[in-house]
Amino acid sequence: MEIITAVKGFKDILPEETEKWRFVENVAREVFSRFGFREIRLPVLEKTDLFKRGIGESTDIVEKEMYTFLDRGDEYLTLRPEATASVIRAYLEHSLHNAQAVTRLFTIGPMFRRERPQKGRFRQFHQIDAELLGLDDPRADAEIILMLMHFLDRVGLKRVSLELNSLGCSSCRPAFRNVITEFLQGKEAGLCDDCKRRLGTNPLRVFDCKSKECQEIIRGAPHLGDFLCGDCREHFGKVTSALEEFAIPYTVNPGMVRGLDYYTKTTFEVTTEHLGSQNAVVGGGRYDRLVQELGGPDIPGIGFAVGFERLLALLEVPESASERPPDIFLASLGEQARNLAFTLCNQWRLKGIYAEQEFSSKSLKSQMKKAGRLNCSYTLILGDREIEERKVELRDMKTGTQQTVSLDDLDQHILNLIKER
Repeated sequence: MEIITAVKGFKDILPEETEKWRFVENVAREVFSRFGFREIRLPVLEKTDLFKRGIGESTDIVEKEMYTFLDRGDEYLTLRPEATASVIRAYLEHSLHNAQAVTRLFTIGPMFRRERPQKGRFRQFHQIDAELLGLDDPRADAEIILMLMHFLDRVGLKRVSLELNSLGCSSCRPAFRNVITEFLQGKEAGLCDDCKRRLGTNPLRVFDCKSKECQEIIRGAPHLGDFLCGDCREHFGKVTSALEEFAIPYTVNPGMVRGLDYYTKTTFEVTTEHLGSQNAVVGGGRYDRLVQELGGPDIPGIGFAVGFERLLALLEVPESASERPPDIFLASLGEQARNLAFTLCNQWRLKGIYAEQEFSSKSLKSQMKKAGRLNCSYTLILGDREIEERKVELRDMKTGTQQTVSLDDLDQHILNLIKER
């Protein structure tokens, strides 16, 4: 019978990888909590309209990549392709904006997009997402970017670039949109089919297109920064000044648009040269209209999402984050000894000691080899004869020394030994 394999683009996270994941998650929780962010856990399935309204119907995500299906209740549902819209939905549904003026939330979990699998990108992928709601102060933009760069430094990510841009607001962006539409007139033939289709709905998407032909055409286009209103220009200047105060290096990328329609003013990416054309590890920005567009009050926000798989592909996790070896291995010879080993092993586990034992009747030599492979600190040698004499042998696997311990004193002796180590 043929073995059933995982769906293409969906990846198992095996035990030897899990420690690496846990290390990054723990650093995120530690760093974010110090900046006042609280964790929220969200469902992976949402109503499709949430993403159509939140992300934008002309985006690649909504047009081509979402996993959407008609539920038995005749309602369209979608596996979440990103977290921000879901965070805002929960924020509004549970009236978190009424509890406090400023809300800081983060979430960690899987997202789903049906796109071509490639290096560092899967159809089920994971993100670390942070959202700051209720502040339109440019210092809030700088603060969340500062937290992000501190997190990346803490997990050990090196040789990355922070790129910034301002996408303006509803006052200054329409003028730029008209200029871009005029610039692209007569150049339609050289655009990809997607960009041709979007010319009438959202011509700025051409900036975000990865097609070489589209990139070549847009290279000579005007820059949005030249059309910013006074408020947006001042806002962006204060963001960059605050980053400079903390010596955070950055580059202004006037062609960075980002692939989601809800962004306004500050947008940013953290990129690396090691992931090919899809080189962004983190993307984020300000979305001052999104809460209102999803049915809530006029509340500004800013956030980012870290691509978990992309980040892990670039990290060398410190040795301290590797899998913890057992404190003690119980090698037993004889049925009575195996029964006692079972009791001791689980008693010690309940007291906080990582203990392992051998259930089968393997030779002492074989069991000692296993203890060595597991990198145990100690091995307890139990035999039926030792039980009758009420004494056991305890070997220090690091030094090779061995001592005889009374069975009556064994429990306290092991607890003290492991505690001291």
